[in-house]
Amino acid sequence: MAAPHPLDISVVIPIYNEEENVGELVERVSEVMEATGYLFEMILVDDGSRDGTLDLLREACGRVAGLRVVALRRNFGQTSALQAGFDHARGRIIVTLDGDLQNDPADVPRLIALIEQGADVVSGWRRDRQDTLFLRRIPSLIANGLIRLLTGVPVHDQGCSLKAYRREVIERLDLYSDMHRFITVLTMWNAAKISEVEVTHHPRRAGSSKYGLTRVGKVIADLLTIQMITHFRHHPVRWFSLVAAPFVLASVVCLAAVPLGGVVMASVSVIASMVCVSCACAGAVAELILETAHSEREFLIAREAQR
Repeated sequence: MAAPHPLDISVVIPIYNEEENVGELVERVSEVMEATGYLFEMILVDDGSRDGTLDLLREACGRVAGLRVVALRRNFGQTSALQAGFDHARGRIIVTLDGDLQNDPADVPRLIALIEQGADVVSGWRRDRQDTLFLRRIPSLIANGLIRLLTGVPVHDQGCSLKAYRREVIERLDLYSDMHRFITVLTMWNAAKISEVEVTHHPRRAGSSKYGLTRVGKVIADLLTIQMITHFRHHPVRWFSLVAAPFVLASVVCLAAVPLGGVVMASVSVIASMVCVSCACAGAVAELILETAHSEREFLIAREAQR
């Protein structure tokens, strides 16, 4: 992430093939931010657009104050585009939103106000979502329910791009795959204070959606990854013990059945025992790695310090 700069707000917007929306988007965000009185910048990250989006952004740079454009070499995806925006952001508060004008820029000041009141992360909630029922809304409800159940993060709409972050809670994140929808989960494990606010959601007026049912599988896979990241790293030996448990049972049962099954049962028992030993060794090594990492930390996450 860029070095701190005397800017209040960085608005990060990933863009991909939005030539029909980008002009109005820049104007509306600029108008809203200028009215707040904050010192701000807009960082629009072109994620390898194949239409005229990048040309329009370059043209806008010459007439819109505070606009910065980051052009990626190819289409890397929304997560990588957001990470690139975070890396270039200089504000103490970072706001993100989609580039299709379904998020309303007029909601941004309300998110900033909650950050100023003490929240570390503010997540938008598209309660009255203006998307197709079966292709977007129902899969989203199921996915968000699973995320809340498995992670314990009480956010209704993880997929809403309209969010605000205190700089320090995200500057050490390293996002990949489709992890952008799990940023609130990752920040919660860094003791972030999370708030949620209902936001306006408009129907898409131009262009086409970049998402569909194909992303459901990615969400499930990434959710499993998040579970590993947020739980495994604290007590890895417990996870390896869970893996080893059925093999322990199999080893004992097969050992008891040796008089009946002879060499076959004995061989299965030995193999199951070897798996158990391997799991135990792997868990011990993982614990040692984590202990080493913790002992080398040079900072602690803290909200404030007083003398």
